[in-house]
Amino acid sequence: MAKISLSRFAAACLAAGLLAACDNGGDDAAQESTTVDAESRAAALTGTLDRSFVGETIPEVTVEDPSGETLTLNEIGEPVLINLWATWCAPCVVEMPLLDELAADLEGQVRVLTISEDLQGAEAVVPFFAERDLPNLPQWMDQQNTLAFSYGGGAVLPLTILYDAEGREVWRVIGAYDWETAEAREEVLEALVPVQESAE
Repeated sequence: MAKISLSRFAAACLAAGLLAACDNGGDDAAQESTTVDAESRAAALTGTLDRSFVGETIPEVTVEDPSGETLTLNEIGEPVLINLWATWCAPCVVEMPLLDELAADLEGQVRVLTISEDLQGAEAVVPFFAERDLPNLPQWMDQQNTLAFSYGGGAVLPLTILYDAEGREVWRVIGAYDWETAEAREEVLEALVPVQESAE
């Protein structure tokens, strides 16, 4: 299973004294292949849904896209599914087309935000999107890993968090998830029900 512990990743980088040196520059095989066979896909989609953080507020973090446009997450004001990923993360790469389809299917109901944790920022993200057909996914970046660290030392990539319109967490998925299933779509639509009501 290709889960990457952000705490171990960050610790190794900081110990080396140069955080940027830990990003492999996008040379990983995960970035080179644009197709995934069924066996690899099934092996990657092993994420688990976790409701233990229900009600937590969305972090006050600002992300940026390659053009320099910024978005402050706690000011979104609509149901949102936030996905933290990286070009060097093989399960993330498998999951991206599924998130793209989900974003298209749920347009106007739940906003899907993919946020790259690549330390190289646009240098890694822009070529990744250029090589793939992902028209429904935004190219937001968290180059300093501020958002990733805000979720604590136990975070792994990919990490996907669902928030209601008031910015309260509904659930999170640790690892890549099969967003094509009817069950997954029903789970995402839980964001349309305020957390306080759904908890009753």
